[in-house]
Amino acid sequence: MKKSTRKSTRVTHHHNVYVVELSKDVLYEPKFRRANPDYNPSRSCVYVGMTGLTPDQRFDKHKAGIQSNKYVRLYGLRLMPELYAVFNPMPYRGAQDMEVELAIALKEKGYGVWQG
Repeated sequence: MKKSTRKSTRVTHHHNVYVVELSKDVLYEPKFRRANPDYNPSRSCVYVGMTGLTPDQRFDKHKAGIQSNKYVRLYGLRLMPELYAVFNPMPYRGAQDMEVELAIALKEKGYGVWQG
């Protein structure tokens, strides 16, 4: 009996979408306000992104100024896994699509949204 020399081609998905709660001070940024004309003040302001890292690692990089979004670096408070954990992990293309879909869905619910 021959031993198989084929390597396993099992694909592991390691991309994630994530949502960061932003301080409402971000509303002093004219560009953010213009992007959210239907913002409901009873909702949070958030940043929606995707990453090949864990959301925690990516948030730490934002806060450290490494490939960071200005709004997360200056106004990021915490991750909001209650808004994204159910989707993770996923393939790269799925994360790209989900980032856009999640940002749109949150905006439709009245969140102030910036998408990365």
